[in-house]
Amino acid sequence: MEDKQAIEQALGRRLLLGEMMARNSRKFPDKEALIYGDTRLTYKQFNARINRLAHALLDIGIGKGAKVAILAFNCNQFMETYFALAKIGGVAVPLNFRLHPEELKYIMENSDAEALIVGEAFIETAKGIRNGLPQVRNYISITDNPVEGMLHFETWVAKYPEDEPLILVDEDDPAFIMYTAGTTGRPKGAVITNKNEMVLWMLGAAFVFSEPGLSDLWNFRALGAPPIFHLASFGFCQFMFFLGATVVLPVEVFNPEYIMKTIEKERINAIVLVPAMTNFLLLLPDLDKYDTSSLQVWGSSGAILPTETRRQMKENFPNVKIFDLFGMTEMSALVSGLLPSESEGRETSVGKALPFIEIRVVDDDDNDVPAGVVGEAVYRGPSVLKEYYKNPEATAEAMRGGWFHSGDLVRRDEEGFLYVVDRKKDMINSGGENIYPAEIEEVLCRHPKIQEAAVIGVHDEEWGEAVKAIVVPKPGETVTEEEVVAFCKSNLASFKKPKSVDFIDVLPRNAMGKVLKTALREQYGKSVKY
Repeated sequence: MEDKQAIEQALGRRLLLGEMMARNSRKFPDKEALIYGDTRLTYKQFNARINRLAHALLDIGIGKGAKVAILAFNCNQFMETYFALAKIGGVAVPLNFRLHPEELKYIMENSDAEALIVGEAFIETAKGIRNGLPQVRNYISITDNPVEGMLHFETWVAKYPEDEPLILVDEDDPAFIMYTAGTTGRPKGAVITNKNEMVLWMLGAAFVFSEPGLSDLWNFRALGAPPIFHLASFGFCQFMFFLGATVVLPVEVFNPEYIMKTIEKERINAIVLVPAMTNFLLLLPDLDKYDTSSLQVWGSSGAILPTETRRQMKENFPNVKIFDLFGMTEMSALVSGLLPSESEGRETSVGKALPFIEIRVVDDDDNDVPAGVVGEAVYRGPSVLKEYYKNPEATAEAMRGGWFHSGDLVRRDEEGFLYVVDRKKDMINSGGENIYPAEIEEVLCRHPKIQEAAVIGVHDEEWGEAVKAIVVPKPGETVTEEEVVAFCKSNLASFKKPKSVDFIDVLPRNAMGKVLKTALREQYGKSVKY
């Protein structure tokens, strides 16, 4: 297997992220692959830059299994790093740029990162943690000008060749380690392999193409709006690359006005946002001034899309097909989806399992529960993570019985459609009654004066836990605790209504727009007596 032709043949038979990009450079050499600000790269140009970076990484000792952390805003160099590492068998460790330096340091230590590629905005952060990371041998800056003590990305990469590195990567080799948010204890590193991702996007293609009227996705222009350190956003971009489409990365961290201008300017056809981001777009006072006629596909993921938000989307974007997507990092991003053509009467569903993905709904003893009964979703299929990095105990616990235990509480109807009830850890038990915050949040978001809301359980001496609502009023509106409680009482069983309500200007969120319930519990989790 030493000669070039034999290696090329072996790579061509395997499900590999790097080979996917090499193949596209041959199939669509002059088609735009990636747009970032003024940088516009065809598939041939994009792949050439990826190859230069791959050779550069090999030259500093980054080979198969070596870990490289990335701390940057969305940019073409960030995306190139993912694929360059995939081509040489290296492992990308994308970092959440909103983390505290000590948290970043922990992830870099835990992942055994040997190099850090760092963007302009985070140079000082990298300098501040550098002394505590002796295993990190190389720092590479994505900056306009060189930084002392760091390799300058563009200058460094430019001197290397554009030919394929031809490293025999295996399908089951890790492609990246995605660290999941730590709700208790430290975050865990989900190890995702090449095959995990490639199979997932084959299944995703089968799912999306089953929707009538979407036969030309490979000609789409897709906007990767959320941060690509998160698998949901990077995965969306991967899917579009997989099809040979064009990916546009925003030059700004999420900015509703900028997003709308980009949809208009670049004639965007597809976008994926979490509901919170969608809400921010809908709040724009002059939304109708933007030409969004090109937009056809809107993926909604990360949380259940509130009914009122869906109604406003249909009103403001009447030509858009809304795909409700559901998954998690450990499943390489997706497990199920609801097609637009299936959504009538099932607007709160997350659809059915993707092809080759099995979903069971089980009780605390892992026994299957009947249709309509709430249980935990457990998964099996080719997209399940390889392991939690250096954490065999967590891996064994999550994979007990051969099924990945998600922690998501769901129910399934008689037709097999899934409905997410809540996260198992967020469920409230008050006086022996199980209460699901998501149900109450859905009701609160229907109140005409409420922009968004989160519900948590707080300690109560008499009932164990009590329901607390944290509410963000709509701009210019005033709402009282009595109004909120009365509204819930008129729409829910009495025991589910909030026993206390706090009002804030904005809910704490992570970079993907998910509400940080842990932070809310820390701030508002005082006892309630009523």
